[in-house]
Amino acid sequence: MAGAVTVPDSAQRVAVVGGGPGGLYAAALLKRLDPARSVTVWERNAPDDTFGFGVVLSDETLGGIEHADPVVYAALQRHFVRWDDIDIVHAGTRQTSGGHGFAALGRKRLLQILHERCRELGVDLRFRSEAPDVDRLAAEHDLVVAADGVHSTTRDTYSDVFRPHVATHRCRYIWLAADFAFDAFRFEIAETEHGVMQLHGYPYSRPAPDHHPSTRPSGQPQQQCGASTVIVEMREEVWRAAGFDELDEQESVARCAKIFADALGGRPLRSNKSAWTTFRTVVNEHWSHGNVVLLGDAAHTAHFSIGSGTKLAVEDALALAACLTEQPDVTSALAAYEAERKPVVASTQRAARASLEWFENIGLYLDQPPRQFAFNLLTRSRRVTHDNLRLRDASFTEAVERDFGCPPGTPPMFTPFRLRGLTLRNRVVVSPMDMYSATDGVPGDFHLVHLGARALGGAGLVMTEMVCVSPEGRITPGCAGLYTGQQAEAWKRVVRFVHTQAPGTAIGVQLGHSGRKGSTKLMWEGMDEPLEEGNWPLVAASPIPYRPDSQTPRELTRSQLTDIREQFTSAAWRAARAGFDLLELHCAHGYLLSGFLSPLTNHRTDAYGGSLERRLRFPLEVFDAVRAVWPAERPMTVRISATDWAEGGTSAEDAVDIARAFAEHGADAIDVSTGQVVADERPEFGRSYQTPYADRIRHATGRPVIAVGAISSWDDVNSLILAGRTDLCALARPHLYDPHWTLHAAAEQGYDGPGAVWPAPYRAGSRRPQTGRTDAPKPRLTLGT
Repeated sequence: MAGAVTVPDSAQRVAVVGGGPGGLYAAALLKRLDPARSVTVWERNAPDDTFGFGVVLSDETLGGIEHADPVVYAALQRHFVRWDDIDIVHAGTRQTSGGHGFAALGRKRLLQILHERCRELGVDLRFRSEAPDVDRLAAEHDLVVAADGVHSTTRDTYSDVFRPHVATHRCRYIWLAADFAFDAFRFEIAETEHGVMQLHGYPYSRPAPDHHPSTRPSGQPQQQCGASTVIVEMREEVWRAAGFDELDEQESVARCAKIFADALGGRPLRSNKSAWTTFRTVVNEHWSHGNVVLLGDAAHTAHFSIGSGTKLAVEDALALAACLTEQPDVTSALAAYEAERKPVVASTQRAARASLEWFENIGLYLDQPPRQFAFNLLTRSRRVTHDNLRLRDASFTEAVERDFGCPPGTPPMFTPFRLRGLTLRNRVVVSPMDMYSATDGVPGDFHLVHLGARALGGAGLVMTEMVCVSPEGRITPGCAGLYTGQQAEAWKRVVRFVHTQAPGTAIGVQLGHSGRKGSTKLMWEGMDEPLEEGNWPLVAASPIPYRPDSQTPRELTRSQLTDIREQFTSAAWRAARAGFDLLELHCAHGYLLSGFLSPLTNHRTDAYGGSLERRLRFPLEVFDAVRAVWPAERPMTVRISATDWAEGGTSAEDAVDIARAFAEHGADAIDVSTGQVVADERPEFGRSYQTPYADRIRHATGRPVIAVGAISSWDDVNSLILAGRTDLCALARPHLYDPHWTLHAAAEQGYDGPGAVWPAPYRAGSRRPQTGRTDAPKPRLTLGT
């Protein structure tokens, strides 16, 4: 790496590396904003060389272009193909959903428009030219925009500064084209003898006015018949089993056309130096170094299934140009650009990752009813939701609801759900939340008010915090227990209030033992920090401290395992006597039973360590013992951590096996959480980020699941349930913010039925209050004509 670079105050000499849409648009904007600037674009390929066929841009992106450069916008408008429908074809049926509003044009046409605009503005375009070394560019220019793509040389040169992370995924795909225009954005699923394959197709060139897709011969030229992008995708193992790894380009193209002959109407496909590849997700810790800044695929990538690559690059260009205009110097501008764009890109990448993984695991959903399958596909990225889809296509959404069993006017979240002998009146669960407010393990008035308020708030099931089975099994001195008669009587008081004052609301108890994560301060005094005095000895599967400053636990002996199992059964017996409707065994978050399940925390060499089967042994022994004393008609659930978010820990495949084992032993549902097993975890936080694990377990095991983790809106709850990704949704922080979250969700949706019953004293509050007007945000960058 070169030495320190002196960054100038203004960007008067600009070098752009890479002549893709992002680089060209950045060049045009920067020159338009300041005609005195010298802007040079280096592109290694010829002007007419392009790879890929059609480009999709959202209305949001087009709005930004319209305000920033009406000339480019007008040129795009003349060539866009617009459509509203999405067709999903699977198992011989086609489901169509409308109102989606896409716009596309050919990539070559987009580049031509940008070439012309750059030339009009005086940008120096250098084709068939390798850019000089980036150190030289940085020394000779005030700003270097690295738009050199997913294989960015600039990023590699300064990798120690940008700190890129590149993840390669499980599917192979190939970009192709068809010389006719699809009627809609089309997803077609083919179940072959080798496995599942999918086609993603969309039109990007209009057919001639007299063209009729069903009758036009396949030999007609593109300008008459239109054109469509066609991407064929499949898992790596399917790709190999089908023999694609042994075919050349033309053989692959012909094979794909044969497999998807129905979608193509028997027409051929064509390629343009097309090759099978695997998608690479690029994330950079930093986007700039000195006066060098990354843009587009050099900085980030997002899976093609949400059509975001060109969109993100163009939006990068808009933001970069705006920041250079608004900020006093290049350094401030690049910092502002990165601060503005990184959260937006991170959100898009989370959505793209969800979409990518959905297609990787598409085989899990093939048995779903056709309309539910289509709804699941449409909402896969969590960008399109139940409520959003109702606005786009109410008739389609209502049809999915009818198939699901929603009574007229009933949102999915307010449909009942049965677990063993317990029927929940809706799908909302108040998730277990440690309150650290008990005295000697006895829940007091705080617990009565806390849990009572949430029960009055309308949730179908209210869960206690983790209730500890022994004094040594507490996390903190403030944790509640069920190891004495006094504690049981106090819990009976809480249960009685819920059943009396919130009839129809179920209350469940979560039993657990802290293991190596015990003897710590109250959360607000220092989460996971050891007590300064009054410590008690810790026990665990293996003598591994949770943190370097944590107490080292003793490895449990066989006799101690028996004692702990009996502590769980005694607590379960007391819970039954207290009247709880449901019992959950806590086998997650690094507590005692979770510590046996994870290979990172279980290093035992006896019958309770080693393989997953042996690591499961003690948690299953505890489950069986508790199930034996828990009333047969009352359900039992198990909470697990489906991943440790750490290398070498529990994998998604392990989680399915763990869930299946508990299901075989009689668990009525699996409560699917993640992490908190090891202190050096690296969670991938985001909206409903843990749900894919619940989704996978549900479809792999056939057992009901409870999804948790950053589910905060009733729209998300409806979406997840209607798509079949979960059966129940557990929400924690939203219920701290609003104890009446469920009733308010009903009011906001205009629902007044048996799934959300307002307590009589609260009926006057069942109408949604009026709210004030909120203005829409102004365009990011507005320039005159």
